Amino acid sequence: MLRKKMIYKSVCLSFVLVIMVTVLQRGTAPSHFLPGQPQKEPPQEPVKAQKRDGVFSKTGNFWKSRKEKAHPEADTETQVKSWDVTTTNCTANQNISKMDWFKGLEPHFRQFLLYRHCRYFPMLINHPEKCSGDIHLLIVVKSIITQHDRREAIRRTWGQEKEVDGKRIKTLFLLGTASKEEERANYQKLLDYENHIYRDILQWDFLDSFFNLTLKEVHFLKWLNIYCDSVRYIFKGDDDVFVSPGNILEFLESKKEGDLFVGDVLNKARPIRKKENKYYIPSALYNKSNYPPYAGGGGFLMDGPLAVKLHKISETLELYPIDDVFLGMCLEILKVAPIRHEGFKTFGIVKNKNSKMNKEPCFFRDMMVVHKLLPTELLQMWDLVHSNLTCSRKVNVL
Repeated sequence: MLRKKMIYKSVCLSFVLVIMVTVLQRGTAPSHFLPGQPQKEPPQEPVKAQKRDGVFSKTGNFWKSRKEKAHPEADTETQVKSWDVTTTNCTANQNISKMDWFKGLEPHFRQFLLYRHCRYFPMLINHPEKCSGDIHLLIVVKSIITQHDRREAIRRTWGQEKEVDGKRIKTLFLLGTASKEEERANYQKLLDYENHIYRDILQWDFLDSFFNLTLKEVHFLKWLNIYCDSVRYIFKGDDDVFVSPGNILEFLESKKEGDLFVGDVLNKARPIRKKENKYYIPSALYNKSNYPPYAGGGGFLMDGPLAVKLHKISETLELYPIDDVFLGMCLEILKVAPIRHEGFKTFGIVKNKNSKMNKEPCFFRDMMVVHKLLPTELLQMWDLVHSNLTCSRKVNVL
């Protein structure tokens, strides 16, 4: 009887080990790993916190305690260049709070202005090895820690790292920390595991919030200047868009050297003064009647040398709470006019969200960027576009 129990236990243990090995080999996403099982929290390493949007940012480091390294070439300590911000000592600018116009602002704008001078924060996850060698196209995706399903869909579709006709394509996701304090520790552990598998995440120690999107922009530009200043082209977009890397590469074939910045450009856009609108800006923060030309943040394309210039110019400007407008301000100083292209549809194929045209794969096939799709919609559209699709005519947008 005892022998039978031992054999039974051995068989069960072997079965569990086989499942675990299979999961790791297939790169199963964190959301599918041990579903519903409570995990004992590892002790958190103390990290200096920064206060922004009224919440403190503090994370631990789950994988750094590992003695072995799955990718020794990714050890950032051996790099010649490195991210030079290691601590956060950020206090509110109380001088501005004494001004009359400041007192009349909404609380979230007051919060933004009090900490606007806090420009750079420590890196929690870094992958400088992503830019080793010649990179023709670097795909950079703004994401937040809770939206793993969107990152997974992108990795399976337009974010695949590959080489096309000798041109290397690499992908990175840009993240801050979870905005809700009660979610932060658990989501950080899942993100550490996700990063352990895919090695494609850059994360900084600031909160992911709407007003902090500009922080994500300037952090990436600084990171690029340190680690990746020789990349040829950069596509930067949201994690809810459909992208055709093939169409982007075809478009770039005809481009010459120069300050290329192309997307769904808005000209003479006006600051929104309605307080109930997400993009509301008070006159005290921006008093001009029009914004400079800028490309919608859903997705745009620029060349690497211009990105280096944008980094230098961005450090001369105060941060602005709308990230794509902020880039437009930088371009204006550089005297670079962003180019509007019909292949970038950051408001959908047509602005009527209920139109059937927004679900038509024949239109998606000829575009470079289409906004906005949920992960399941992205996967379905990707399969349709890359199937034996028969369309009445080809839309010439390239």
